[in-house]
Amino acid sequence: MAEKERRAKEIMAAIRTILLNDWDPIGIARNPEWPRDEYDAYIGEIYRFLVRGESAEFVARHLCFIEDKLMGLGCADVVKRLPVAQKLKSLDVSV
Repeated sequence: MAEKERRAKEIMAAIRTILLNDWDPIGIARNPEWPRDEYDAYIGEIYRFLVRGESAEFVARHLCFIEDKLMGLGCADVVKRLPVAQKLKSLDVSV
């Protein structure tokens, strides 16, 4: 069990890194004083989508949903989220 828990934490850390470095709709990476856990609330659901094998398009639409509905930023182009979604999809999420 400890090994699976360690592995799950590694996967969640990798998702966090991608969200901060590649997605970052509010510009956290540009401000070193902003907390690095700002997107942590979205990690669990994205992790579940990846485990379920959802498509990159599905994940990109979800990122767009977060930006539009949860952050209030709007999201006009899901296609621009595809590179981030594909990077997330490339993660090995097996535990």
